Amino acid sequence: QVQLVESGGGSVQAGGSLRLSCAASEYDADINCMGWFRQVPGKEREGVAGIYISGLGISATYYSDSVKGRFTIALDNVDNDKRTVSLQMNSLKPEDTAMYYCVASRWKGRGVGCSTGGGVRWDQGTQVTVSS
Repeated sequence: QVQLVESGGGSVQAGGSLRLSCAASEYDADINCMGWFRQVPGKEREGVAGIYISGLGISATYYSDSVKGRFTIALDNVDNDKRTVSLQMNSLKPEDTAMYYCVASRWKGRGVGCSTGGGVRWDQGTQVTVSS
């Protein structure tokens, strides 16, 4: 079963930048979307960004309204069928503080991003803290 290994995160002051990276341990034909969700205590997990991964080289992206124009998701590596994606987070705000989870699943379209239904894979999460 595919495992996700995430790196990056940490603490930064408002206006600063951080970069998250997530690597899938192996190829899985059922996975065509990778991205990130985030969660703060007491709230539901929310989608942040997602990227559609197609063997034809066609890709699409999803961003939540709260991060559009500040975050950029990219597919960094598909060598040996191991996919690595990154999330560049610029102009960070205190409200971006959350636990960020990498996700691998099925693409649900530009308005939704990655599915959270059956077969979804999550990593253990990494904390992002933005101080004012």
